[in-house]
Amino acid sequence: MHRKAAQPGSASQKGRASKAIAVVTGLCLMVSLTGCDGFAWDSMWRKKDSAAGGYACPRPADMFQQGGFGGQEKEIRYYRHLGFKNDFFAQLELANRYAGINASDKNLEDYVESSVWLTMALTNPEGYVPMSRAMDPRGGAMASRFDKCRAYERARAYKMLDDQLSMMDSGEREKVRDRVTYVLSTMGAEGFRTLGRLYDKQYGPMGEPADNSQAIRANMRGANYGLSNARDLFERSDVDAYLYNYKASETGDVSAYVLLKDFEKSAPDRARYASFVESKAKRWVAPYEFYPPETPPGGVPHSDESVRDDGAAYALSRMDELPFIHVVRALDYLDILDTACFEPKDVPKQTIDALRGMTGQPSGAVLTNRDKVRAIQLAAVNGDSRSQLVLAVMYSEGVGVPVDYARAFYWYKQADKQGSPEARYAMSTYFDLGLQGVADQNKAESVVMQLDAALSGFRPSASRLQEVLSQVSYDPDGHGHGR
Repeated sequence: MHRKAAQPGSASQKGRASKAIAVVTGLCLMVSLTGCDGFAWDSMWRKKDSAAGGYACPRPADMFQQGGFGGQEKEIRYYRHLGFKNDFFAQLELANRYAGINASDKNLEDYVESSVWLTMALTNPEGYVPMSRAMDPRGGAMASRFDKCRAYERARAYKMLDDQLSMMDSGEREKVRDRVTYVLSTMGAEGFRTLGRLYDKQYGPMGEPADNSQAIRANMRGANYGLSNARDLFERSDVDAYLYNYKASETGDVSAYVLLKDFEKSAPDRARYASFVESKAKRWVAPYEFYPPETPPGGVPHSDESVRDDGAAYALSRMDELPFIHVVRALDYLDILDTACFEPKDVPKQTIDALRGMTGQPSGAVLTNRDKVRAIQLAAVNGDSRSQLVLAVMYSEGVGVPVDYARAFYWYKQADKQGSPEARYAMSTYFDLGLQGVADQNKAESVVMQLDAALSGFRPSASRLQEVLSQVSYDPDGHGHGR
């Protein structure tokens, strides 16, 4: 019996990583356990699952319990909020809901989305770091039962994921990978470290320690055992592993920097990747602008519940600096606005509800700054070149979204592909400066782009990117901010 997953990583890497994960996760779980007073959690963990014969684990409480389609949708949003915050049991619950398990109807059934949250749960340290290492010995018996219930849940999740992936084509599997990558990228250093482990061959298939029992089982080979579909979801790559560890260190997280250095030392060839991985990392953008906005088979839009930091909150507060005409044009492109609007208060409630329905958010009476950002993002991802250009400037200037030059350059390129001379001029400034490693300095390319933009009729009064925004605001038809 071949047990590939049992190959250990470097002692330094595994020791530091395991210790850090154990301490943080232990604290989180102890907080969760102290909140269980009044519930029979102990007997719940000991109870055998009647269908599969394992340890039944707790689940987040149903906060609404309204029943029916509307109530179910609210519960999904609640679980998604917890899932984006990396709550292990909420992720499992989401996977069950999207798989239609124990559901009276199948209107939420979506196996791609179910596989996303199974993968998220399996990559989550809350699911595999032993509680007995992080708790007071006096709580050892309770922790041992909790470890067993989580081990059972992980084994079940591995099998469920493998079965679902076995029914998917390559495109659907790519969707699963992209969505997991996006969700993890919204978690900052912790999420990027998890992505690094997913591609690191010294860890288990889902980034857990290689000697984890569920990882060993998944890596077994043979017709009657092993989980090849789950095992092969993320193809092992030292370059990808290095890239995501580098992205984690870019956030300023000290432990991520230490783990990056440990990664470089963990294999003879890894240190040499530094020279070209840094360039790749600076150009890297997440697979989605926000969580996939298409309407899923169940009809309930996938809401993006990623946690925002203070920097994102500040950027959002600057949305009033953006000329409102850009929001109006985005809403018009989305075909959900049928009246002239000059200020946010002019936007009809049915337009706000339609926009929020597209992005999986509850209805409301006031157009918020978040709504304005989503309108431009949604129009951009659906091909509106003007919204693509505006979104690029927003990323360049930190208006509505945090400054991200790689993402700004990406949207300039998308607008340029549709013939936007303003986008071409803006891109020339990147090549002129060699900005933040996103675009290598190339004076000749910069001059060509500027000339091309000028010949297309775009003549900015200054070279700053903010001037692009004022040019885009110009309405040659003289209709102002209305339709």
